[in-house]
Amino acid sequence: MIFDEFSIKTLVRPVPDFPKPGVVFRDITPLLQSPKALRMVADSLIQRYVESDFSHVGALDARGFIIGSIIAYELNRPLILFRKKGKLPADVLAASYSTEYGEAFLEVHADSLCEGDSVLLLDDLIATGGTLVAAAQLVRRMGAQIHEAAAIIDLPELGGSRKLQDMGIPTFTLTAFELNER
Repeated sequence: MIFDEFSIKTLVRPVPDFPKPGVVFRDITPLLQSPKALRMVADSLIQRYVESDFSHVGALDARGFIIGSIIAYELNRPLILFRKKGKLPADVLAASYSTEYGEAFLEVHADSLCEGDSVLLLDDLIATGGTLVAAAQLVRRMGAQIHEAAAIIDLPELGGSRKLQDMGIPTFTLTAFELNER
């Protein structure tokens, strides 16, 4: 790997009690503000997927758009946006999901994928897995397959990566944090 796990962790800011008491938010803003770190994260993912056989990159609203667009561009793959409810202008498919904060909806343009397509799903982190599970459900509703779900960070104690694996979706992250890790 080009970028080691320790370096990533030093650039992720823990924000206690955000957005509600008891939650430690993992803020990737410092990582994004470092051109070298962003390049190293992107290069690590590009190296992993450069020879992989998938047709599309699916990026999840909102921080997944950042890394997803870089990976789609560098690997010359179409970019599919999975957005929060009400943000897409054309016909959409929707899926509800639970987060650690409540319930929400994820939408994708209904014509984004076709049967036989294969999608690499990208987000900034895997917590409860809600958004990635919803995206996977939408991908499958369009007749496509999930190549892998990838993120910069995994929060394994929240069970999202296990939930995805139980659905038969391989997962990959560059690092993981325990809930109380600073």
